[in-house]
Amino acid sequence: MEITKHLLFNLALIMILLFIGLIWFERKRNLTISKWEALLGCIVLLFVCITFSFKPSPSFHFDLRLIPVIIGGLYLGIGPFVSIAVIISRAIYGIDLGLFATTLLYLPLAFILWRLYPWFWKQNSNKRVYIAVLLTFLLSVITVAAMQVFTPPVSLFDAWFAYSLVPALGIAILSYLFEFVRKNLLLRQTALKSEKLQAVEQMGAAISHEIRNPLTAAMGFVQLLMSNTLPRHKQKEYLLIIKEELASAERVIQDYLTFSKPALETVETLQIKRELQQVISILRPTANQHSVEVITYFSLIGSIEGDRQKFHQCFINVMKNAIEAMPGGGRLFVETTYDRSDVTIVIRDTGVGMTKEQIERLGEPYYSTKGAKGTGLGMMVVYSIVKAMNGTIRVKSTVGEGTEFTFQFPSVLSINEPHA
Repeated sequence: MEITKHLLFNLALIMILLFIGLIWFERKRNLTISKWEALLGCIVLLFVCITFSFKPSPSFHFDLRLIPVIIGGLYLGIGPFVSIAVIISRAIYGIDLGLFATTLLYLPLAFILWRLYPWFWKQNSNKRVYIAVLLTFLLSVITVAAMQVFTPPVSLFDAWFAYSLVPALGIAILSYLFEFVRKNLLLRQTALKSEKLQAVEQMGAAISHEIRNPLTAAMGFVQLLMSNTLPRHKQKEYLLIIKEELASAERVIQDYLTFSKPALETVETLQIKRELQQVISILRPTANQHSVEVITYFSLIGSIEGDRQKFHQCFINVMKNAIEAMPGGGRLFVETTYDRSDVTIVIRDTGVGMTKEQIERLGEPYYSTKGAKGTGLGMMVVYSIVKAMNGTIRVKSTVGEGTEFTFQFPSVLSINEPHA
């Protein structure tokens, strides 16, 4: 049973190589295979099959070269090219009776696979597997029948048993594997499309809700202003309210634009201590209103490159969230450390904290830990800005004890700072 043993060995090698190819395919970003990549893969399989074939005489090579040809022809649409590659590969081993038999079989097969490919893909998944197995079995029978004409020095029983069983079995396994992978890809694409549609729906709902509220209020006061009976001071008061509501709508739009296009408009050297002091001064009234004490530990030096306005926007969002997480009062710690490679900023509060699941979802589109009160835009903006400034974020939190954000940015040397 030498032929059977060698064909099973061929099949094992094919399975191993296809498994490696599947791992490579899984790690590809676009999850598609070009015709050239498919042809190269089939040629590698052909080379391995012929190299490890059973050679009872110099003229005869018994192997599973038929499997790459069938797979390439039916599933990848490169049947003529693979068939020609088989003939060329066999010619390397000599121009003899075996090459003549190979040419006689694979030249017509190239034409058959070329014409069969479009029809093959019109069938359903199960029919494709049956067709591939049936075609392989018929070709295997033709191969063994041709052996009786050329009379190779092998056992005919071994040849009939091996070629009737192993190629068809191999094609059945590989066809099912191809169909399984294809179904998984279709399911993945459907799920990805569904997630994108859901994100668009959430985006539309969140932005619509956040913009409608201030615009509705502004429209109400505009209608009041249309009345000529309003006193002068009321007109000014209403105009001020309209201005504030429109500014609120503008902030929502700006938050969305910052998330969708996080590129920095202007890049300058920012002294961390000075910028954070400005952010804290902006938030001081909010902190006092919530009975939150702000405690700072600033390194004497520490500068980064970034956009000043976006840097302020980022840390206003983080510190404001920290303050709102302490409705009964508490302490907000703002610390910085510096070394020649990085500047580290730590924002720590003594608020309600977050669960592990909430931490993992921070920065997701339109996810907010504030429930109906939050838009889910704030932390998206924070993550986008930090990414645009080549920084990183780490979050640690314990429910009931507080949350700690650690930001790390590449350090630069400012001409206004003493050399360390």
